[in-house]
Amino acid sequence: MDQDDFWATIERARALGGPLHEALETVLADMPAEAVVDYSQHYDEHGAALHRWDVWAAAYLIGGGCSDDSFMDFRAGVIAQGRECHRIALTGPDRLADLPLVLAGDGEDLFYEDFVYVPANAYRRLTGGDDLFAAQRTRYPQPLDEPDMGEDFDFDDPAEMRRRLPRLAALFLDDSPRT
Repeated sequence: MDQDDFWATIERARALGGPLHEALETVLADMPAEAVVDYSQHYDEHGAALHRWDVWAAAYLIGGGCSDDSFMDFRAGVIAQGRECHRIALTGPDRLADLPLVLAGDGEDLFYEDFVYVPANAYRRLTGGDDLFAAQRTRYPQPLDEPDMGEDFDFDDPAEMRRRLPRLAALFLDDSPRT
């Protein structure tokens, strides 16, 4: 499975309708085990690419705060939205303000915890319980590089958030402290 296949797999699942995580699990469980391992590797790579302070700040604004776990869910949600959403988050996270689901105030849909577990669930279904992470380490023994998160900054500083993410700040920032 290459990058194009990865994104096509998500779109194939989306075309099935219903909850995306359930549809994707079904699509993956119909593939060879090696393809699920490849999918998981690509998923991890795309998630790692999003592991940056500016993307986290976007998640913080959209979600009204964002813990470590919530940031993992946010990255999953960005990936679940597809290749274009992922590209936007990578190249200019403030442009997430243009997404219809963000504009409509449904940005919570970008926090998609169930999507995180799809590859492991599909692999378990496919193999009868084998450990996806062990298989992935065997097939891809080189660990992913630690992401360069860029410059850290204070998400609770309204002026800083407006400077770095003006469009998202205009939608979500009300100057009250976030918890």
